[in-house]
Amino acid sequence: MSFKRETPISTAPCSARIARLRAELQEADAVVVGAGSGLSASAGLTYSGERFEKNFADFIAEYHFHDMYSAGFYPYPTPEEYWAYWSRHIYCNRYDRAPGQPYADLLALLEGKDYFVVTTNVDHCFQSAGFDKRRLFYTQGDYGLWQCSLPCHQKTYDNEAAVRRMIAEQRRMRVPSELVPHCPVCGRPMAMNLRCDESFVQDEGWYAARDRYEDFLRCHQGLRVLYLELGVGGNTPVIIKYPFWRLTAQNPNAFYVCVNLGEAAAPRELAARSLCIDGDIGAVLARLRG
Repeated sequence: MSFKRETPISTAPCSARIARLRAELQEADAVVVGAGSGLSASAGLTYSGERFEKNFADFIAEYHFHDMYSAGFYPYPTPEEYWAYWSRHIYCNRYDRAPGQPYADLLALLEGKDYFVVTTNVDHCFQSAGFDKRRLFYTQGDYGLWQCSLPCHQKTYDNEAAVRRMIAEQRRMRVPSELVPHCPVCGRPMAMNLRCDESFVQDEGWYAARDRYEDFLRCHQGLRVLYLELGVGGNTPVIIKYPFWRLTAQNPNAFYVCVNLGEAAAPRELAARSLCIDGDIGAVLARLRG
């Protein structure tokens, strides 16, 4: 199904739009949440600015990086330096932070509802905030997992203990050589379990979560389903945004909501069954609870 060029349906999060979203939440038979990086950004997990400067001052001084995202793609000269950077990146975004109030507010709003969450975020915030693991599908990986860089097999490995040791023992932007991780099967270097190319490992847990998500969608076909998109940008629209549009169009009882600061839009075909709120996600969720 194709759509005409999407257009903004509304702008600022005025009281009427908040009230409409509250009503849709209350009346829905099921809620499918699609979460992108904008949700975590609203919770304070930013990749630039003060937070970046505080944790990576030495890397910034050496390489003049502007943010964590671009720094993660830099071709570091040694694996020791590579893992010094990445252990800090993982620690800051996976182990050394609370998920933030927007996640707590969203969980409270979904209490008692039949819901499922699909997300491109890799920071584990949903599980940390107390969402039911069986109602989550992390499509793009997790900062807490490693995989073989080849990969020689389809399995992922928890990295918390190794990362914490790297943090404790790194000196002058390097980890000790003995801490550089290697695949336990083939001996090649380990890599992050993040979807960057075709080497991304989709392990048994990934497929089980995908199957639960697809089952949820099938079981609620034709019902009053609210597709609630939070902070999804234009980098990977085929994972959440476009499927939400298609699913809403196919089900006359469904309703689509897009909450996004500066990027709230929906297709013209869904104008009668959609609501777009251009505003900070955290502020919108707080007002919904108020």
